Amino acid sequence: MNAIEKLREISETLTHSGIEAAGKEAGLLIMKGLNIDMAGLYRDNPELDDRQNKIIEEMAGRRSRREPLQYIVGCTYFLSLKLLVGNGVLIPRPETELMAEYAVGIIRTQNSELRTQILKQEQRSAMLFPTLEKGGKGGFEILDLCTGSGCLALALAGEFPDAQVYGTDISETALSYSEKNADINEIKNVTFLKGHLFEPLDTEIPEQLFDFIISNPPYIRTDDIKGLQPEVRDWEPVGALDGGQDGLDYYREIIPAARRFLKHRGMLMFELGAGCANHVAYMMNEAGYTDVKVRKDYAGIERIIHARWIK
Repeated sequence: MNAIEKLREISETLTHSGIEAAGKEAGLLIMKGLNIDMAGLYRDNPELDDRQNKIIEEMAGRRSRREPLQYIVGCTYFLSLKLLVGNGVLIPRPETELMAEYAVGIIRTQNSELRTQILKQEQRSAMLFPTLEKGGKGGFEILDLCTGSGCLALALAGEFPDAQVYGTDISETALSYSEKNADINEIKNVTFLKGHLFEPLDTEIPEQLFDFIISNPPYIRTDDIKGLQPEVRDWEPVGALDGGQDGLDYYREIIPAARRFLKHRGMLMFELGAGCANHVAYMMNEAGYTDVKVRKDYAGIERIIHARWIK
């Protein structure tokens, strides 16, 4: 059997299993199993030997059981990054890519404002320098909470090589992926720490303050998890999904705690669950943050929120 014949067979199998993009996914499995690209698949249409056929059949069986395609092929892409993923780590979503893009734009602006402010304040008093606050290093520091695969931390570290970026996560499995992803993307200005939210900071980098804190926390309501797609419900780590009964548990914890770790005019940014924007905006306002803004995703859902902390 040649590759295109196998593609048609696998596509039919996946269609019967309820996979919507069965043809596209079948092609990806064939390419993975044969270690070829799309041109090699359609132009060369190689014959499959018994070993290759077995590998492809095994992958198709896993996908038919609704294991995520990204886990099967072992990687996914996030902006310009190739990220290794597998059991125990959340698969990055397009909405999180959008947040990374927003964050890049805001950090560029924030850096520009910071440089202008320093020049003005240099004539007054060194005590007012935002970058020379206790815990600062004279540079730009970024913190990614619930870092998972490291997608946000790595995207920002790659975009801003002069910044120092940290990511925290309670999952040892997730951190093993984030470390590998830093290595394969050759990103050196990022450090991953194990622990719940801010807890590892006091031990590993005491008194460190940040210009920008970003997080894609668990925000699915506990009772809604059972209604998610099988790929998510049955395979992705529940700890990276479950945000409590109303989906707001992590926002309640992070918003007040982040104030201690932000520099003057530092920014806090979250990805939001659908319908959470008003609740989270209220929390931020009540906690004393200013300039609260909400942004929509590609589907028109209020998906990203950010605000400043003025000391």
